Amino acid sequence: MGKHKLNILFLCTGNSCRSQMAEGWARALKSGAVEPYSAGVQPSGLFPRTVRVMGEAGVDISGQRSKHVDEFKDVVFDYVVTLCGDAQERCPVFPGKAKKVHAGFDDPPTLAAGAKTEEEALSHYRRVRDEIRAFVMGLPGNILREDAKGKSS
Repeated sequence: MGKHKLNILFLCTGNSCRSQMAEGWARALKSGAVEPYSAGVQPSGLFPRTVRVMGEAGVDISGQRSKHVDEFKDVVFDYVVTLCGDAQERCPVFPGKAKKVHAGFDDPPTLAAGAKTEEEALSHYRRVRDEIRAFVMGLPGNILREDAKGKSS
């Protein structure tokens, strides 16, 4: 029997961009070690630019959808990773052993709101996509280290 996959929930406010990217990257890069989920505290639909920039990087998330965190109340998570400050503050308490880890990333839709061109708007999505990819590449070690740091302090 193989090692237990870690159930990881990526949590944001809207489950429309950052948490969707993280779920897509984890599925593409870490399927052997991680069972990824994503949700929001106020789901607002999957942004087309999110799907577009992930597709440019070879990850199709068009089949993913924006989900409310309550959909997963019966899933036993090992870790809940909050990707925005709002979700970190509003993250519900999960029963069982789920450990909360915060990994903050800029919000592409907020940054893109001030963009003069579509290309400039997409550049914000691409930068955050690549930052989230780097974070996911480090899974599960990086969150296990964060968890250990929290215990030692």
